[in-house]
Order: sequence, then C-alpha cells, then structure tokens
Amino acid sequence: MSDVSTHITLAHGNGGRFMRELIDEVFAAAIASPELDVHSDAAVLGALEGEPMLTTDGFTVQPLEFPGGNIGSLAIHGTVNDLAVAGAEPRYLTVNALIEEGLTLAQLQRLVGSMADAARASGVAIVAGDTKVVPRGQGSGLYLATTGLGVRGPGPRLGIDRVRVGDAILVSGPVGDHGTAVMLAREQFGLRGDLHSDSASVLPLSRALLDVPGLRFMRDPTRGGLATVAHEVARATRTRVLLREAAIPVHDPVRSVCEMLGYDPYYLACEGRVVAVVDAEQAEAALAAWHSLEQGRGAAIIGRVEEGPEQVVLETELGGERLLEELEDDPLPRIC
Repeated sequence: MSDVSTHITLAHGNGGRFMRELIDEVFAAAIASPELDVHSDAAVLGALEGEPMLTTDGFTVQPLEFPGGNIGSLAIHGTVNDLAVAGAEPRYLTVNALIEEGLTLAQLQRLVGSMADAARASGVAIVAGDTKVVPRGQGSGLYLATTGLGVRGPGPRLGIDRVRVGDAILVSGPVGDHGTAVMLAREQFGLRGDLHSDSASVLPLSRALLDVPGLRFMRDPTRGGLATVAHEVARATRTRVLLREAAIPVHDPVRSVCEMLGYDPYYLACEGRVVAVVDAEQAEAALAAWHSLEQGRGAAIIGRVEEGPEQVVLETELGGERLLEELEDDPLPRIC
C-alpha cells in the first residue's frame, strides 16, 4: 500500500482513503475476480443452470495461521465443502472481514492471498464483500464470515431422511487432523509437532460419489467431528449407529496427542474429510471411487446403521462396545 502504516488502524474502517486503499490494494488485488466490482454495493451474477443452493458460515480460528492452512483458506474450504456435500457445485462466494486494530498488513495480505488462491483452486468466484475494523482487543486479529451460492444438478437428492437401516458409513480419510494441528499450533500444553491440518476442498470427493447408486447422505465432520455426525444420523433417523474402532483411520500423532491430553479423536474437527452413508450393496463401489483419488486413499468403511435405540456405539478393537455420548462441552474451542 502507498503511505499507510504497517498495521491496521481504525482509520482503515472509516470509509476514507485508507479504507479505499485497503480494499483496492489488499482485497481486490488478490481476489482479481471479474465479477467483483468494488464500486458497487451489489454483484451481478450470471444465469444459474440448476437448483440454487445457499450456505453461510463464520470463522474464528486461533491462531490465524496453522500448519496446513490459515483462516483465509479455511473460510473458502469450509464454505465450498458445505455446498459440495449437499451435492452442489459451488459458483459464487461473498466474504465479510472483521479486522482487529493492530493486525499487521503483511499478515492480512498473506491471509487474503491464501483465501483468493483457495477460491481459484475450487473454481469459485468471490463476488462481493465488506470490511470492518474493530478496536484493539475486540477481534482476535481477524474474523471472516462467508456466504456461498452453488447449483445442484439433476443427480441424486441427498438427505439424512434418506438413510436406511443396513446402510454403510464411510469416511474419506483419517479423522482429527485439523483439531489436533490447531491445538499444537497454540503450544498451550508445551507440545509441538509437524502434523498438518487436513483443510482442503472436498469437491473431488463429493463429485466421485454422486454417480454411485445408493448414495444417501454426505457431511463434512467439522465441529464435533465424526462422533457428532454419527449422532446427527442416529437422532434424525431414530436408529443405532455402530462405528468400528479398528476401521476408523486415525494418524498416529493424533492418537498420541489425544492419549496424552485426554481428548477423543472422534470428536475433533476435520476440514477436508467427508462422511458418507451409502446403501450397503454399493459401499465397496463408493470406497473404490474414493481410493482412486489421492485425497481419498485413506478412505474406509467404518460402520453401519442398525435397528435399535437412538445412540452411537463404538465397537472397540477388543470386541467390546462403548457409547459415544453426544458432545456437550467444547473440548477445543476456536478451531474453525
């Protein structure tokens, strides 16, 4: 930027020159989307061929940058993924940035650049946005709020209401990586490691299953992790969800950290995984579709939907069973 300071000040949110330069030289320059018009209060979108789908999300992760990603790329991936697991192709995004006074411009440029790169990689256009500056101590550096618009074609209609007793449950890769990576990045417990977040677009994974007959439902296991998705299925369908501990992929560093600190990897957030429920007869076909992708090589069939009381049960490696209770407290806040 021209002659502004090296840090965000309240003047960057006052509607004057500093704000104009912030929008033009940090946000618009990085996003570089043809649909983005910083001189208009509304974006003009092209015609949509298909059924529109809309999602919205907010991101407050701390620290802002962590191994494998940052709040900028995470905001894009999280919004894209919500549309992808609903069977939609993401098209347009809006981004609202609440910036704390004192954030360095260099870090903001890195975060916005990462956000723009992630959007381009996912084939979505950031078409509108807004910036606000809050006083020092009131914003944890940066908050992002997004809205995503996608289009669902004539393919299968997915929904938790389509899940049936006997269906198989799959996960596209190891669970708990994102939550653990963010926790290690905070260095709260004197622990360090080289584990990376799994933050990524799941579009390739969702697209790979849309042609599999018997696909019922997909969800990205973010806050609350795999166990929370399983509870969502059990509660909505009034069934018993059985997960097999021996089949659930968990990276060794995640397991080690959880054992040391008393966490359960099944409740930790993922940001680049998909949980899918599929007709049992098509489970192997779905697994093969994921295994054909680099992103899905760690996929596994991890359980099934059964008749029985509305609960989630983990079949342990020793052959016993334990209940996975529904999450009540927040074991790891500010992870997405």
